[in-house]
Amino acid sequence: MVKVLNYFIFLILIAIIQLSSSCNKPVFFSKQNLKFSEDTVVFDTIFTSIGSTTKQFKIYNRENRTLKIDEIELMGGENSPFRINVDGINATIVNDIELEGGDSLFVFVEVTLQVNNQNLPLVVEDSIRFKTNGKDQYVNLAVWGQDAYFHYKDLNEGTWPNDKPHVIFGYAAVDSAKSLTIQAGTSVYMHKNAILYIYKGTLNVDGAKGQEVIFQGDRLESDYDDVSGQFYGIYFQEARPSNINYAIIKNGISGVHLYSKDASFSGYTLTIRNSKISNCARYGVFIYSGAKVKAENCIIARNGNHALLVLEGGDFFFNHCDLLGYGNGDAATPAVGISNYYNDYLNGVQNIGSINEGRIFNSVIYGNLTGEIAFDTISDAGINLNFDFQNNIVKSEPINASSFFINTIWNSDPEFTDVSINDFTYAISSPLNNNADPSLTNLLTSPVTDIEGDLRSLSTPDIGAIEN
Repeated sequence: MVKVLNYFIFLILIAIIQLSSSCNKPVFFSKQNLKFSEDTVVFDTIFTSIGSTTKQFKIYNRENRTLKIDEIELMGGENSPFRINVDGINATIVNDIELEGGDSLFVFVEVTLQVNNQNLPLVVEDSIRFKTNGKDQYVNLAVWGQDAYFHYKDLNEGTWPNDKPHVIFGYAAVDSAKSLTIQAGTSVYMHKNAILYIYKGTLNVDGAKGQEVIFQGDRLESDYDDVSGQFYGIYFQEARPSNINYAIIKNGISGVHLYSKDASFSGYTLTIRNSKISNCARYGVFIYSGAKVKAENCIIARNGNHALLVLEGGDFFFNHCDLLGYGNGDAATPAVGISNYYNDYLNGVQNIGSINEGRIFNSVIYGNLTGEIAFDTISDAGINLNFDFQNNIVKSEPINASSFFINTIWNSDPEFTDVSINDFTYAISSPLNNNADPSLTNLLTSPVTDIEGDLRSLSTPDIGAIEN
């Protein structure tokens, strides 16, 4: 009897084990990755003492199967000013979160900053890493670190105040038919890849001598003083007539980029005066597809590619300017490149435009290469190519025999003081001295001064942006 009872107990135990096993079916996790409601979480509140706020974003599993998140990590760790909460867990690292198919999860982010500490950068950043199925995905975090006006993917018009710096994160835009004025003495700091974008609108940069409007990257450490490519630059698309006076644009990708023009206006898309554009990774001034630029008393130098690039046509008039190479690295492209076409290989077409006005007067085109000016143009029905280059110093080997080079001084060293530190003053023996044409100098916007605000000679002015 005892043996029979033991046998029945044994059978019951086997049944329980089998039943238990059948209830714990293996979970087959999704091999896909996460989706996010935001790729960047920006805390755009201006803090004045100790700031603390909370934002949130969602992570999604778009698949039918459960997705296992192996690890969620705040990359700055315990030293980060940010704190995260995932599924009710406050920690810098959270492991083994299972997100069911079609489900989502909130991640809460908090930040605390002592922003009165002026050693903080303008933008404080961190990121959250999500590791799933061997792949790392990131959500970026950013908070303003100092007291300033911050622009994050916003529209702008009117006048920017100049009592504090302006910081552009992402983009600051001027929309169609709107106008933005940036006052003298304003500092504009631009984050990585940031852009000041003018779309069918107007930008007026009203700097003054000694109160220049400065555009530069937002990394304030001395190591970044001369690092190019820190932001994109100023971009005009089909813009209405705009003006830049006494600006310093440095360390971007393209200093000023102009795409097409507003056909409703016959004047210049941009008039730029008394300004310096230097150390951009690509171009100083880029005129593309019909834009029109007038420049006076400008120094555009030491950029990665061209000081001036014209592509697919466009108009330009440069008077008393320094269009210089001397870029970092090999400086393998001439200071001035002019082309009236562009091959769109993606769509298999060639776009050709006119250059109705191509004038450079009383300017210096020079650098480290044997030739610092290059033309690549195509003639076609209805296409105009009108060039007029007078009283310039030009470096070119061989010498360009085109008839539009008038009174040109070829390959004569301008004897700049120190191009490595952007000192483009020059010796009294320089061929820049007294060799400009005064009749062309008088075409400058009145009063007839140089980039330093000094009056030019009425009888024997100097070539270039600086009057000795």
